[in-house]
Amino acid sequence: MHSLRNRWTTIRTVATTLALSAGAWSTVAAQAVKDLAGGPAVNQLNFHPPVTRIAEEQHWLHWFMMVLCAVIFVIVFGVMFYSILKHRKAAGHKARELPEPIWVELGWTIVPLLIVIGMALPATKVLVAQKDTTNSDLTIKATGMQWKWGYDYLKGEGEGIGFLSTLDNNQRLMSNSGKPEPTDDYLLRVDNPLVVPVNKKVRIITTANDVIHAWMVPAFGVKQDAIPGFVRDTWFRAEKTGDFYGQCAELCGKEHAYMPIHVKVVSAEEYTAWVTDRKKAMAAAADDPTKVWTLADLVKRGESVYAANCAACHQANGKGAGPIKPLDGSAIVTATDHGKMIEVVLNGAAGGSMPSWKQLSDTELAAVMTFAKNNWSNKTEQIVQPAEVLAARK
Repeated sequence: MHSLRNRWTTIRTVATTLALSAGAWSTVAAQAVKDLAGGPAVNQLNFHPPVTRIAEEQHWLHWFMMVLCAVIFVIVFGVMFYSILKHRKAAGHKARELPEPIWVELGWTIVPLLIVIGMALPATKVLVAQKDTTNSDLTIKATGMQWKWGYDYLKGEGEGIGFLSTLDNNQRLMSNSGKPEPTDDYLLRVDNPLVVPVNKKVRIITTANDVIHAWMVPAFGVKQDAIPGFVRDTWFRAEKTGDFYGQCAELCGKEHAYMPIHVKVVSAEEYTAWVTDRKKAMAAAADDPTKVWTLADLVKRGESVYAANCAACHQANGKGAGPIKPLDGSAIVTATDHGKMIEVVLNGAAGGSMPSWKQLSDTELAAVMTFAKNNWSNKTEQIVQPAEVLAARK
């Protein structure tokens, strides 16, 4: 008995210590990381605060269904437990067959039917509104790819703008370290956010290059699958300016956690200014694929392309990790015949582990390959010209 008492005392002491440690840790974590406006909150239990009418309707539906189900639960189980206690055998009641009047049969048929109709009508109204993408002010195609988003402005102000949106490389490095600093927007910061004007109906067309992805921004009440070979669409009208965050909501591979969505909602004037600046930048960056580049210029250009698109997997030192093959010392990279490397970069390899990079321009691909051929221990002095990539695409 004395031994059991000692064991029980030890167990209680350990449990108390663990509970206190967990409480202290959660307190420190809560102090270090604050709620992210437009994104997740610390210890969040409810939905994100809505910034669109559709999201508000979804929140209302959620609580309406929750309250209705709770009331039904209380009534049904209340009657059941009352009957069990009131008519239990110990109280002297005896089992007997009861008549089945027609009003009982009608009641447990009609009442649930009315409840279902009462739930279905408002839900159907919201669902139909979610699918009404007509009369949009802006149409943007969101293309999911392993593991980033490509945005193309197809219609409305900003038509012709296109860019890739990738997880900020500093956050990827934080994740790779295994000891990330407490950050409010951890794994949500991108290099190029999607910019849209406030109070405008924005139609989002979704598709994918490789596997199924899903474009989701909780504050907008939007989640739409992006499926290779298919075109789906959804829409939102943000009623507040600010930064709003989401993530790919479909398990799309090992880098699924590194595929955030950042939407910046700005005023109409700020949006017009952004469109003007973006088009100027695109015009300045437009490259002639027939231009012949020098080694130094291509290496410099390729360094930024590598940091934005390749370093996440192959690492800054080119050594790769796990199944990711190293570029430093690679026979494909150092080969004088550029064909194999161009083919891999354009079409991918290893069953999708190395994704296709066709979405990059001929100059960007030539630059990053030239960078790889002349960085780390790969001092080949070789140049891949954009014209070679252009010819391989045909």
